[in-house]
Amino acid sequence: MLITESVNPRSRAIDQLTTLEMVRLMNDEDAQVAPAVALEAEHIAAAIDAIAERMLRGGRLIYVGAGTSGRLGVLDAAECPPTFSTSPDQVVGLIAGGASALTRSIEGAEDDPHIGARDIASINVTDRDSVVGIAASGRTPYVLGAMSEAKSRGAFVASLACNRPSPLEKIADVSIAPVVGPEIISGSTRLKSGSAQKMVLNMLSTGVMVRIGKTFGNMMVDLQATNSKLRERARRIVASECHLATDDADALLMKCSGEVKTAIVSQLANVLPEQARERLAQARGSVRAALQQK
Repeated sequence: MLITESVNPRSRAIDQLTTLEMVRLMNDEDAQVAPAVALEAEHIAAAIDAIAERMLRGGRLIYVGAGTSGRLGVLDAAECPPTFSTSPDQVVGLIAGGASALTRSIEGAEDDPHIGARDIASINVTDRDSVVGIAASGRTPYVLGAMSEAKSRGAFVASLACNRPSPLEKIADVSIAPVVGPEIISGSTRLKSGSAQKMVLNMLSTGVMVRIGKTFGNMMVDLQATNSKLRERARRIVASECHLATDDADALLMKCSGEVKTAIVSQLANVLPEQARERLAQARGSVRAALQQK
């Protein structure tokens, strides 16, 4: 039996516990998630480097999953454009059953590997792309089909499962498997397994974005200031990194068309905004590399 489907002996009498006891038990079980993810650090780092290398050549990061796993992939993809100014097709989430599966269960959609392969083919995956197959069980047919098709097209393929060994890892170039043990409700992998997957996806996308120059230090310098919260964040970043008063940071951002990276390079390198943009283009968008140019 799969570890994710086995019965947790600690929660056999969960329906007889007080609510507080139940909450404490769930919290104790959740405490196993971070250590399980930590054991996969080397594999996660290897995946980040492989994905970043391809993305710098114009490739995409594509998540594929079903059910909770698919929704987590779509969520991570959806958060990249506002956070890192990626284009909507640079980080992509595919879910079995399509968009309607985001808000309601279409469990049968995960059973056909040919649909997974078709979805990969429909977005013209190439050898510059990276595909991450996500399945707590490690054996979802839709995900297996998608990974196999991506592999045949020369893409880098990684797997994210909560069982080891698993069919997914037989296809993957890099296998990530935080094994968190039986769920508190048997088989409910939206719990510890889902938390582990979310943590790993956070690391993958954030790590890749750092590697391709979307941050300066730990500052989110490639954000899109599309609302008042993000405009305020852009102002704070420029003020902090350029050692400016808020009003001066506002004026600099206006001069640089609201572009945080351009503003920082323009101020710190003492160049015009258009020169800052040229430096950033030559540095593949890296603020640090742009500032080091002679």
